[in-house]
Amino acid sequence: MRVMVIGATGMLGRPLVRRLLAEGHEVSGLARDGDRVAAVRATGAEPARGSLFDVDSLAGALRGHDAVVNVATRIPDARRAMKLSGWAENDRVRITGSQTLAAAVRRVGELGIVVQEGISFVYADGGDEELDEDAPLAPRGNIASSTVAHANIAELADEGRAAIRLRIGLLVGDDPMTKTMLAAARRGSPLIFGRWTDWTAAIHPDDAAAGAIAALRAPSGVYNLAADPVRKQELGEAMAAAAGVRRPRALPKWLANRFGLMSVLARSQRVVSTRLTEATGWRPERPVPGPSWF
Repeated sequence: MRVMVIGATGMLGRPLVRRLLAEGHEVSGLARDGDRVAAVRATGAEPARGSLFDVDSLAGALRGHDAVVNVATRIPDARRAMKLSGWAENDRVRITGSQTLAAAVRRVGELGIVVQEGISFVYADGGDEELDEDAPLAPRGNIASSTVAHANIAELADEGRAAIRLRIGLLVGDDPMTKTMLAAARRGSPLIFGRWTDWTAAIHPDDAAAGAIAALRAPSGVYNLAADPVRKQELGEAMAAAAGVRRPRALPKWLANRFGLMSVLARSQRVVSTRLTEATGWRPERPVPGPSWF
């Protein structure tokens, strides 16, 4: 299969390209300008010039491909992430980018499969209940753009294409974002948001990449993509061990709920990925947080 990866140089894009190539696929990576060509080529993908914000150039880049996997994001750094305005570019990537992608795909008759990233944070607080894809959502603030992107791509399913929308858990691994969190923990920042006994859905980037590839053979629909849900205490202790601190600090739920953006992290989300497993056979190689994640 010839697959285009949008966001090939990112936290999820790099392992995605590596795994696609290992499975024998032909892989292209979208490069928005000349400066990005070398970065895309360094992942192992063949650069294809085009912009996620220009239908003509994106359609040209997509021609000749069987599938496209869009994992492009613009996650702000820790300082800017505390303000809603800091997420504006990420919202643009998800909302305008998905609109552009859907319009470009409609011009490429041979492209039959579209996989769009998203996040499991959109679920409402479920307490101890398992959250499958039909569980209630509570998108707001900086996470709402994920549901808009999914809606934009879902329209392609009505036009005879496979439109796969992923709700991916918190990415935790040997990556810059996790390293920033661990470094902050060494300075006393919390690793747990909410109650210790609440649930969380995390996933190693390699497992998320494997799940996204498995989704290429799934029917149209929404699929959770996370490792086995664990109590926040278990994830916090694994991260604390990786950071070299004795015990993870926690930000109480009542306090996190006073900060609009942080309240999302304080939700209890026992997200299960049974639907993807039943559709494709995918299971995470690292089902629970541990030393192999970091």
